Amino acid sequence: MAMATGFLEVYGLAAAFVAVDAGCKAAAVTVETLDKNKPGNADALPVPLIVLIKFRGTVENVKAAVEAAAEAVSKVSGVVSKHVIANTEESTEKMLKLNAFDKK
Repeated sequence: MAMATGFLEVYGLAAAFVAVDAGCKAAAVTVETLDKNKPGNADALPVPLIVLIKFRGTVENVKAAVEAAAEAVSKVSGVVSKHVIANTEESTEKMLKLNAFDKK
């Protein structure tokens, strides 16, 4: 059975940890490897780093986790974007493991 995937992009690593904590407390989900993005206009952003959080679980649990995480982060630095894929395609699964934190 395929799992849902919820994506939440936030400003900053501290906000990402707040989001992961809130999302995991709100629903039975797991978290894939966090990813980072430093856009070209980083100096114009509230925090110069965007972090992508990937929640996994049932559609209902992922939606609940993303909403709880987004609410918690709105009190820290803000949400860039959020999206839920209800039935993640099998060929997409390996891409969820990719991240840029280990890149120099």
